[in-house]
Amino acid sequence: MSIVNHHMAAILDTLEGEMVATGFAFTEGPVYAKDGFLYFVDIRRSRQLRWSRKTGTQVYRENTGEGNGTTIDKQGRFVICEGGNRRVTRREADGQWKVIADRLDGKRLNRPNDVVIHSSGAVYFTDPAGRLPQSERELDYAGVHMIKPDGKVAVATKECEFPNGLALSSDEKKMYVAISRLEQYCVDHKAKGGVCKRPACQKVVGGKGHCANQLIRVFDVAPDGALKNNRVFADMSSHEDGVPDGMKVDTKGRVWCTGAGGCWVYGPDGKLIGVIKLPEVPANLAFGGPDWRDLYFTARSSLYYMRVKDPGVPVWK
Repeated sequence: MSIVNHHMAAILDTLEGEMVATGFAFTEGPVYAKDGFLYFVDIRRSRQLRWSRKTGTQVYRENTGEGNGTTIDKQGRFVICEGGNRRVTRREADGQWKVIADRLDGKRLNRPNDVVIHSSGAVYFTDPAGRLPQSERELDYAGVHMIKPDGKVAVATKECEFPNGLALSSDEKKMYVAISRLEQYCVDHKAKGGVCKRPACQKVVGGKGHCANQLIRVFDVAPDGALKNNRVFADMSSHEDGVPDGMKVDTKGRVWCTGAGGCWVYGPDGKLIGVIKLPEVPANLAFGGPDWRDLYFTARSSLYYMRVKDPGVPVWK
């Protein structure tokens, strides 16, 4: 692994990622739990697993319905986006998984992708439409939705092209949303190594064409929970493999977002600090450990570990 920007050394305790587990199909959804395990999913095998240095990797749950983004609420319950099942579920105290969202205004969700919980108890999740055939869509837009503390499902914002990962700022006044693309064309064209010539996407950076739809948006969290004042926080366009995906925030307000070529780290002002390069392109990350300074990456077939100087914002408080 290499650090693209020397400023990264000021925020990292370890400058090389350690592979701690491998042999998976596609890892995602990492979250650190009170029991000391790092939980994560293997999407393509519909499994949720857990890892610790003492036990190695263990299968925690089978048949997750292509479980993806995962978090833990203040009561210690898992909340997971089951993309294949087109729903969001929560593990209750008796061990049963309860559906907490599968419809909005009577229409089926698209493919819930990632999830974060506000201290108010409101659950926010992204619901991109791009991975679902047009004929199967009941909602004709991609959105960020919220499950209110009373259980009602509502739209938080429709102002996202393809919302993927999301994260609350450390003070919970802002919501960051990773935008992976405008549509599938963006991914297919990038994979071919071509230059997108559509006016809506074309942008010249360093003499090369980049898709302008790989970015992080930021919203203000309104008193009623809605997401307002949409603006671009950071441009993550790149020819390298990968798209803006999983995000977390540390206690200094830095935004850590997996993307093309690695994990991009931004200051609270949206200025790029640097990019962490791993042997495999990461799709998501999670802070953990007793001091929340352990950093885990789910990267394709493996799980990687590093240490950082400043703690991440704890998932459960």
